[in-house]
Amino acid sequence: MSAYVFSISATAAVFVLLALSLNIITGYAGQAMMGQAAFFGIGAYTAAILTETYHVNFWLALILGMLFTGLCGAVLGLISLRLQADFLAITTIGINFVMVALFNNMSITGASLGLNVTKPSFFGRQMGNQEFFFLTLIVIVIVCLLIVKMRRSWFGMALASINNDAAAARSFGIDVSRYQILAFIIGTAIAGLAGGIYAHRMGYIASSDFAFTVSIQILSMVVIGGIGTIRGPILGALLLSVLPEALRFVSDFVSDYRSLVYGGLLVLMVRFMPGGLFGSSSPIVRGSLWVFRKITGKGGAAA
Repeated sequence: MSAYVFSISATAAVFVLLALSLNIITGYAGQAMMGQAAFFGIGAYTAAILTETYHVNFWLALILGMLFTGLCGAVLGLISLRLQADFLAITTIGINFVMVALFNNMSITGASLGLNVTKPSFFGRQMGNQEFFFLTLIVIVIVCLLIVKMRRSWFGMALASINNDAAAARSFGIDVSRYQILAFIIGTAIAGLAGGIYAHRMGYIASSDFAFTVSIQILSMVVIGGIGTIRGPILGALLLSVLPEALRFVSDFVSDYRSLVYGGLLVLMVRFMPGGLFGSSSPIVRGSLWVFRKITGKGGAAA
């Protein structure tokens, strides 16, 4: 694989991780989160400051950045207990703008000049796009396994009931507040880990890397792919990360107006295919299953 392919793959892998993290909060817990890029940025700046200013080991900085971002997510989780639906969405949008303003004005983050980040070494070799791609890929596999485990656990069943009807879940003795806060902690912590990887891979970060448009991009990946599933955010992130690069050679429109394209696709999907392209109710998935059953001869048994 060429250096360019590994560069695109490493970026796509980071967004797959971000889409999976948002899906825990929005897809499984049913919380209106529209500021995931803020926590992406918190993790990125925390890990970068730890390695550059305090000379902390890269791997330890990733873990500490993830933990600190999860702590910030817990604060948002506490706020969410008093806010629901549209009000929570507006609050998370506001948090995204506030964090970008802080990144852009605090001296420790490099203010408007941004922050240079030294790329780490692994066994004496400086890590490049190839190494960061495989690192992120390993993290994605671990996160997917944890999500599968979570969905089959009492925690996952509690989130499913809360997502379906929080009031009914509460009437059955489920501690709704506790599970919602846990969902925010887990989702934001994973976003913080993605931020730490992103910062050290890029070698430079600025406040614009974590703007509200990035939150819309992550949300689009989840909704277009298929909210509430594992395959949906993964395939949605791959589609919206790789497709613009492929189309860039044909037309600059997608590159220049990427946010407009993402927003338009998001509106169309919510209106005409709310389950996403690869969600459980997607015609693509149902059609694929029908073809599979015809080929394998399991249609009769399924019926």
